Amino acid sequence: MADNTSAPDCWEAAADDSMASLPSSLSTLNVNAPVFVPNVNAPEFVPSFMKEEAGQTQPAAPDPPPEPSTNTPEDPAATNLDGDVPADSWEEAADAATPSPNRETPPTPPTPGTPDEDDDEDSDEIKKPKKKPLDEDDSAPKKEPVNVIFIGHVDAGKSTIGGQIMYLTGMVEKRTLEKYEREAKEKNRETWYLSWALDTNLEERDKGKTVEVGRAYFETDQKHFTILDAPGHKSFVPNMIGGACQADLAVLVISARKGEFETGFERGGQTREHAMLAKTAGVKHLIVLINKMDDSTVLWSEKRYNECKEKLVPYLKKVGFNPSKDIMFMPCSGLTGANLREPIDESVCSWFKGPAFIPYINNLPPLNRNISGPFMMPIVDRYNDRGTIVMGKVESGCCKKGDNIVVMPNKTPVTVDMLWRDEDETGTVNCGENVKVKLRGVEEADVAPGFVLCDPNNPCKTGRIFDAQVVILEHKSIICAGYSAVCHIHSVAEEVTVKLLLCTLDKKSGDKSQMRPRFVKQDQIAIMRFETSGVICMEAFKDHPQLGRFTLRDEGKTIAIGKVLKVLE
Repeated sequence: MADNTSAPDCWEAAADDSMASLPSSLSTLNVNAPVFVPNVNAPEFVPSFMKEEAGQTQPAAPDPPPEPSTNTPEDPAATNLDGDVPADSWEEAADAATPSPNRETPPTPPTPGTPDEDDDEDSDEIKKPKKKPLDEDDSAPKKEPVNVIFIGHVDAGKSTIGGQIMYLTGMVEKRTLEKYEREAKEKNRETWYLSWALDTNLEERDKGKTVEVGRAYFETDQKHFTILDAPGHKSFVPNMIGGACQADLAVLVISARKGEFETGFERGGQTREHAMLAKTAGVKHLIVLINKMDDSTVLWSEKRYNECKEKLVPYLKKVGFNPSKDIMFMPCSGLTGANLREPIDESVCSWFKGPAFIPYINNLPPLNRNISGPFMMPIVDRYNDRGTIVMGKVESGCCKKGDNIVVMPNKTPVTVDMLWRDEDETGTVNCGENVKVKLRGVEEADVAPGFVLCDPNNPCKTGRIFDAQVVILEHKSIICAGYSAVCHIHSVAEEVTVKLLLCTLDKKSGDKSQMRPRFVKQDQIAIMRFETSGVICMEAFKDHPQLGRFTLRDEGKTIAIGKVLKVLE
């Protein structure tokens, strides 16, 4: 009897024997062949018998968009890129195509839709709107997206108004607010419970201060609004700038309470700086909500309302807002909800005849969007949730699930794995929407705020040296070559150094100086050459205004605003 339990003399010899018995055709395989990469833009495969039955031909893959021609002058100091327009009117070219609301003839819109009235069994509780199924057509949003940022001084009531709007529009249930109210009472913060709908972390709730830009959304019969709740404290101005760069409409919240308005509006208060930063970030329409009109020091006083208004108008006009068409003043109470959804009762306030806040913004003229342009989305934030997820506002074009895009400035090719519009998963996102995108092909550590998702056939410009036109707003000392500050451009915050002063411009005529200046000072306008500490994404203002305007800050103060004229390689 043979012994079958003994081990073979050589394991490799046994393996070689088994390989020898393989078919000869397998031995000709090329193990060094390149890895197969599927073409995600290829047309869908349809069997021939199905083509004949359907009588259709297979669609061809779309052609890539053509490269745009960029005609930038060689020397920015020699030619004014905006023609002979004075330097004070930077925004005119960018704003000309965008209609503004008319303050003198406010629209009288229909009352926004109320929550579903079929629910008689629980009528006191407002239900959240039902989510749309994924298989519905997502080619274009049915309602126009509008991004609204609430700005203003600390304790003006921004978060409270945002929470009240969410309750009035049915985005927060009544029992949730009752829970917040109980918890706020336990912390002796009874009047803060509405703000907890937007201030979600414990630090913000305990201190009553917004730190990060809060996000929420609500819908009317015509539009889909995204609320951006900016922090009011001067320590968190960089966070506020990051929120303002995503906004289409700004709501400046003013406290009418005696002493609070004066504190916010005086130098050092955030009312002035926030209004200026909103305009610099590209916000074209401003609604001024004079809040806390129900306070015991005000009691819906028309005199106090007019006093606040008369002090604000000259400054807002100086910032660049047109009082006749870009600004709308409204009294309100965030705590009671007066004049937010329904007009104020005449028995409470008989002197204000204008519309309520939500109906007014619901009937503003539609904004012009660069829907047909190349896809471009600056990244505001990112996190990891079983993959890299980035957040931001689509500034140009559109994007679909499965698209191949590129992350600039690193030129990393990625694939769009999933898309969310607010909290709802969708198949397509369009220009103007605040979205979340799950990317495949990049790690979270390789993405940072300020990076831009782009069309691979037409990516945004990147560079370290650029020429820009700058207005010095507030700076005690002079500025010369070698001066450094922090530059906020879209969602990037990067240190920049002045390499060269090219020329100064006359405020009234826009004429350039013949000689290069040695320095510039407060209230002057100059064209400078800057160098950043790292490569950043940016565009010339005339090509993409949202990626071409910036703010310079130093020692906690905004010292200058500017626009990029040319990106130098």
